[in-house]
Amino acid sequence: MKLAFSTLGCPDWSIEQVVEQAARMGYGGVELRLLGAELVPADLPAGERRRIRTLFDDAGLAICCVACSARFASARPEERADNERLASRYLELAADWRSPLVRVFGGQRPPGVPVEQTAAAVAESLQRLGERGQALGVTVVLETHDDFSAGAAVAAVLAQVASPNVGALWDTHHPYRMGETAAQTMALLGDRLRHVHIKDARRRGDGWELVLLGEGEVPVAEALAAMRAGGYDGWYCVEWEKKWHPEIPPPEVALPQHLAVLRRWAAAGQI
Repeated sequence: MKLAFSTLGCPDWSIEQVVEQAARMGYGGVELRLLGAELVPADLPAGERRRIRTLFDDAGLAICCVACSARFASARPEERADNERLASRYLELAADWRSPLVRVFGGQRPPGVPVEQTAAAVAESLQRLGERGQALGVTVVLETHDDFSAGAAVAAVLAQVASPNVGALWDTHHPYRMGETAAQTMALLGDRLRHVHIKDARRRGDGWELVLLGEGEVPVAEALAAMRAGGYDGWYCVEWEKKWHPEIPPPEVALPQHLAVLRRWAAAGQI
């Protein structure tokens, strides 16, 4: 398994600490969502791009994905165009870093707009981005998130996107939260699956509490086994959301714990 973690889990670490800790713990790559405590800027200067790429190269680590917040569900064409331009800048950044993927969101469906119309709008934007990504050697991945949290919602969009440079990102928490089984999500995403976020959680009141791997109710091992059985051979990225949930354990605890559990499951033949 190609194992990585997202910098969303370590908002207090410098990029130098990220590289040092990833290499020390035994991860093979990192998904860049934050640089320090701030979101990765699309307009990062060329010199800083080169410096970061060199840090990863020297450590033998991959930048497996660049995560951005572009969303395409808006009913306003000009707003979607703005988000397409933003995502295109991240595609260029990913190409500079030799990263194969840029993560995007579908977003929230506008009130009163039919589901099918929103899916078609998202698909149009992704098709255009896929064409740009193909020129740069980068694939755009639509995450199971927001109003597209179910694998079925992502699949409905991707069915309308012909570009081979557009695929799916399966966050293990959200399709389960939407009532899908691991087998159902895998069948829906199929050969469009390009990236995975590993996350465990348990219900708490009307919401969900993020927990260490194996301590929640999300069938993460079952999902990973379904992915492997279905032929997925991409990165598995631990997305520990410390940036958004400061109350959860620190990365010094969570990131080694996730790695240890994944290795134990692999050794036992569970994944």
